[in-house]
Amino acid sequence: MQFDQLKRRQFITLLGGAAALPLAARAQQPALPIVGFVSGRSPESSARFGAAFRKALDETGYLEGQNVTVEYHWLDGQYDRLPALMAELVRRRVAVIATPGFGDGARAAKAATATIPIVFGVAQDPVKLGLVASLARPGGNATGINLLSAEIGAKRLGLLHDLVPKAVRIAVLVNPANSWTAEATLRDIPDAARAMGLQIQVLKASTRSEIEAAFATLVRDRADALFVAPDGFFTSRRVQFATLAARHAIPAAYSNRSYPEVGGLMSYGTDTLDYYRQVGVYTGQILKGAKPADLPVLQSTKFEFVINLQTARALGLEVPPTLLARADEVIE
Repeated sequence: MQFDQLKRRQFITLLGGAAALPLAARAQQPALPIVGFVSGRSPESSARFGAAFRKALDETGYLEGQNVTVEYHWLDGQYDRLPALMAELVRRRVAVIATPGFGDGARAAKAATATIPIVFGVAQDPVKLGLVASLARPGGNATGINLLSAEIGAKRLGLLHDLVPKAVRIAVLVNPANSWTAEATLRDIPDAARAMGLQIQVLKASTRSEIEAAFATLVRDRADALFVAPDGFFTSRRVQFATLAARHAIPAAYSNRSYPEVGGLMSYGTDTLDYYRQVGVYTGQILKGAKPADLPVLQSTKFEFVINLQTARALGLEVPPTLLARADEVIE
C-alpha cells in the first residue's frame, strides 16, 4: 500500500513538471515588439481606419498578436494627454510610434524621443514641423506621409463656393487644441477666400458644447456657409455636425467622407483609408529593419470629393451636373 502511494506521488510530480515546461519555455521567449498607435480620433469613428493600418502590417509580414503587439491610444480630442502618453511610450521603449493624420501627435513624439522610430501622417509640411530634414532624405528617426493640407483646403473651399455660389460670408471652424492644423487653416484659407471674393469669420471649438455654441454664433451672425477644418475630434463628432447643420440649414464643407456618409453636405480631402494604410506599410518596413532616415516622406496622391445629394436637396441646393461629374461619390 505504501509502495502504491509512493508511485502515485511520483507520477503526480512528473505530470506537474511536464505541465510546467511549456509555461517556462514561453516565459523565456522574447516579448513581441510593441507599436504605439496614437490618434486624435475616437475609436468609434475609426474602426475601418485601424483595420486599414492592421491590414498593411499584415501585408508586410506582421500579424497583430502573433509577431507584433499594437497598442491603440484614441485621444478623442484630448490633446493635452499627448506629453504624458509619449513619455510613457518612450519609457517603455516601444518599437515604433505611429501617428496617422495627427500633426500635434507627431510633434509630441518627436519632442519625446530622438531614437524610437516615428511614422507620421501630417497635413502640414513635415520639414516646417521640424520632423524631418527633407522629404527625400528625412535624416532622423521620423518619416511618413504628407497630406498636403494647404492645397486641399483651398480646393475644398472652392468646391463649397461652386456648390453654394450665393454664399459670401463663410464661417471657418477650427479646433485650437489641435494647434498646428488650426494655425495652418487660418494661414491658408483667408488668402484663398479673398481670391474668391469671400468673407471669412473664424470660430473655435474644442468640446461638444463649444461646437453647439459655434453654430449658435454663425446662425446669429448669418453666415452663409461653414468650412470645418480637419480635426480628429471634429470627425468623432460628425453626427453632431450633420445634425446641427441640417437643423439650421447651413451648407457645410468637411475634410473627409465620413461626414457626408452621416448626412453632411460635402467633403474633399485625402483618402483617409489610403494614408492609414501607408502609415501601416512604413511601420511594418521599420519593424523589419528599415531606418526612418532612409524612407522618403510620401505625398498623398489619392483624394476624394463626396457629395450627399439628399442633403443638398434638403437645403434647396441645385447641384450643377459638372460638379456631380467631378465627384468621386454621390450619396443619394
